[in-house]
Amino acid sequence: MALRWVDATFMRGGTSKGLFFRESDLPPEGPERDGLFLRALGSPDEFGRQLDGMGGGLSSLSKIVVVRASARPGVDLEYTFGQAAIREPVIDYSGNCGNLSAAVVPFALGAGLIALDDGDRTVVVHNTNTDKPIRVRLIVEGGVASTEGGLAIPGVAGTGAPIELEYLEPGGARTGALLPAGAARTTLRHDGRDYAASLVDAATPMVLVAAGDLGMSATESPDELDADPRVQSLLDGLRRAGAVAMGLADRPEEAPLAVPKIAVVAGPRAARTIDEAELPADAADVVVRVISMGQTHRAIPGTAALAVAVAARLAGSVVAEAASSAEGDVLRIATPSGVVTARAVVALRPDGPHADSASLLRTARPLMRGQVAVPEA
Repeated sequence: MALRWVDATFMRGGTSKGLFFRESDLPPEGPERDGLFLRALGSPDEFGRQLDGMGGGLSSLSKIVVVRASARPGVDLEYTFGQAAIREPVIDYSGNCGNLSAAVVPFALGAGLIALDDGDRTVVVHNTNTDKPIRVRLIVEGGVASTEGGLAIPGVAGTGAPIELEYLEPGGARTGALLPAGAARTTLRHDGRDYAASLVDAATPMVLVAAGDLGMSATESPDELDADPRVQSLLDGLRRAGAVAMGLADRPEEAPLAVPKIAVVAGPRAARTIDEAELPADAADVVVRVISMGQTHRAIPGTAALAVAVAARLAGSVVAEAASSAEGDVLRIATPSGVVTARAVVALRPDGPHADSASLLRTARPLMRGQVAVPEA
């Protein structure tokens, strides 16, 4: 079997990992490019492990990013994110990845797509999936992104240099509206029953439901949730109903794989992380479990954290009700791996609420740079 060798960098960004490519090293957009990505990651894999590729058998480890220099005024870089299904031959471009967004500028510096002087630097990147800009602040040392620092990310061992991601005007990333249903709270019907939900599109489309309405606590572990067929069926049904209500699909069965994501939300309560650490109730403002690509995320997708933070600022939303003790623009979110902090600035305008910005801190670093071997058909 002939192998095609393609320049790539394996990056960690936040709690995700993925293959990063310069666009100039790839074939044009289309089936050939998508096929290259799938083979590089090891999809489709009927065993769900992606052993014949760089993927890791989890949605957070089955991702690609394509980066190019930008000709847009005021923008330095553009990138496209792709979420590879594990068992199916699908690359889903319907959403963005907030965690891997943190690795875009570090990759571009190492790949020669951009040059920056040492020091604290700000770069504007444009995500093509959502057609939204992100302001990235990071430390540059020796012409590359610094990796040494004191910031700890729940779910990632050790510490690293902080990278601030500020999503500008994040509302309507896919649907064109911060509140696609027209209100902070709506009703979704599944299996003959109505469920209260908040449909929020900020950085990514989200279906937000209260844990108590589902007979859950939101403190369940990812393994517990993934092993419960009743919960999985219910959450998938609500996610698909939300996709239709948000205008992302005409019918539930046509809902995209990557969006909307669905999150189960509860007010502050004691919980245990996946590394067996105890989280006291006063450690967070809200407890959240997110389902991504059919799996419970072991932390929280970066864009989901931003959407939850925005939702907390929307009066009447499921999150605002659960996080009633939160103060100011900062929200502390308890996840299976620990507490993630996100900030949202939401203004009330005559036509309704408007998300000015949403931000969070991540760390990122390259794990491998070289060539990925892709079997040719």
